[in-house]
Amino acid sequence: MGGETGESSSSVFVKDLTAGTLAGVAQLLVGHPFDTIKVKLQSQPNPLPGEKPQFTGAIDALKKTIAAEGTKGLYKGMGAPLATVAVFNAVLFTVRGQMESLLRSKPGEQLTVGQQFLAGSGAGVGAALVACPTELIKCRLQAQGPAAALAGVTGGTSEVQIKTLRYNGPIDVARHVLQAERGVIGLYKGLVPTLLREVPGNAFMFGAYEYTKQLLAGGKDTSKLGTGSLLVAGGVGGAMFWATVYPTDVIKSLVQIDDFKNPKYSGTIDAARKILASEGVKGLYRGFGPAMARSVPANAAAFLAYEMVRSSLG
Repeated sequence: MGGETGESSSSVFVKDLTAGTLAGVAQLLVGHPFDTIKVKLQSQPNPLPGEKPQFTGAIDALKKTIAAEGTKGLYKGMGAPLATVAVFNAVLFTVRGQMESLLRSKPGEQLTVGQQFLAGSGAGVGAALVACPTELIKCRLQAQGPAAALAGVTGGTSEVQIKTLRYNGPIDVARHVLQAERGVIGLYKGLVPTLLREVPGNAFMFGAYEYTKQLLAGGKDTSKLGTGSLLVAGGVGGAMFWATVYPTDVIKSLVQIDDFKNPKYSGTIDAARKILASEGVKGLYRGFGPAMARSVPANAAAFLAYEMVRSSLG
């Protein structure tokens, strides 16, 4: 993006807030069903010897989810991120904008790919602080079936306990965590892997987005790019996000849905070690297909919405 000249910081903030909010809504509407399947694959228990896994793949998870819960099951857990999308994107795009301003030697200067990489890293720190509690709520809702909840590990093998529905919605999850899992601190369970995902992930995403725009612009002003070019650049940026940090997302999801009173994992490193020991490297890529399938259209929609709204605001 080009820089602004003669604008107040409050004006820039409002524009980033408005454009970022609508970008987040577009991203959620396009990408949430893919995200639901991703979390279901990430959080399914290891099958007992001789038994088949709960889901054999993304298509199987999709079919079983729709069969058991209908299409609305694909949008389970969307309330929490939708409710906080304004805050998340305000932080993400505003911190990135402030980083861009610090990195420019003069107003209006187009930043290099490396500078966008740094700006994305800074934005990732702020994004992680907002994303962690939101995703904890989302993942717990997505991971549970219509009447099943994942249990802990007994004797080295995972099992599923059939019980009454544990959570009735985002507010119910938040209430439970605040009352039974160390209050507000409990909502930040999984913060370390969230940071390990958001900081490098956003660095690569914004860096790749800027690189692709500059490549498509052929050395000219990237603000003149059309809709198709912006969609391509946004898709490339989203794909780079997951291609570089996906294992940390698997660890984050498992840590966040882990039982508080009888945890399977003591932390990020312990979770990574146990996943590698039981499943090998492939265990760190559970749900990778849906994540990548989601990243391209969802981020293409988000970046396009951001650029169009930002441009319309001047």
